[in-house]
Amino acid sequence: MEVLKQFLEYILTPSGEVFIVGILIVFVVPILVHLYIAQSTPYTTLPSILLVGPPGGGKTSLLTLLERGDSATATHTSQIPQSIELTTSNDHGATTFREAARIDAPGAHRKFLLVDTPGHGKLRNQHAMTQIASSTLRGIVYVLDAASLDDSLADTAAYLYDVLLALQKRTGAGKTSKTPNEIHVLIAANKLDLFTALPASLVKSNLEGELGRIRQSRSKGLLDSGVGVDEVGSEEQDDWLGQYGSEKFSFGQMREFDIEVDVIGGSVLEGKVDKWWDWISKRI
Repeated sequence: MEVLKQFLEYILTPSGEVFIVGILIVFVVPILVHLYIAQSTPYTTLPSILLVGPPGGGKTSLLTLLERGDSATATHTSQIPQSIELTTSNDHGATTFREAARIDAPGAHRKFLLVDTPGHGKLRNQHAMTQIASSTLRGIVYVLDAASLDDSLADTAAYLYDVLLALQKRTGAGKTSKTPNEIHVLIAANKLDLFTALPASLVKSNLEGELGRIRQSRSKGLLDSGVGVDEVGSEEQDDWLGQYGSEKFSFGQMREFDIEVDVIGGSVLEGKVDKWWDWISKRI
């Protein structure tokens, strides 16, 4: 009792030492508690993979296939974005999307969001560009119909141009501030089960050629718009996809902006999407 009495008298008697201890308790302890909670609590904002592409390419069918793990369901043209939560293996316990879709999938896992966006011309830019600006984005899967690319090449390439240019500007903005995460792009050439489908190599070369034509056309349109010479130089460079001033466009030019573009064939209908799933898993 005597010791307790002395202790109480000490802490209740005003002194410099007691004041300092009190300040430390009030300010330091809450900070330590906050740091402990922040480090021990897993993130609540999941990384995301974005599905984009023209209508009819198979984006929503791919989303349902990866969610169900057995087969894609009949879908309609999306009007609003939709997302699902998926898991991918940390230690190669689940090597295929079908294994990963099982509740009792082997191995350790990481969760992520797969976000599907509308492909309609009046809706796609609004939703896709918002998602591209997200700090949680880890990769973009551009799904297209390889069986009808000859007929839809102009529209397919125009949308891809906008997506790649948005990523290019995103990286460029990071040069004057905090560098954003590297975002790679997978061009998923779907419907290779059809005999009219182009192989991935031809999809790649056709898109590169059309993107080059779009780049030249937009540059010429800016010059013909009546904008001042000095302004044209700045605006043209900002909206020029890839290596500025180059005669031909290639996906390799996007590496200057830390963007890697891969073109891989597959078929949602036949469930041949494991190469796409492997690409997605490496981004998470």
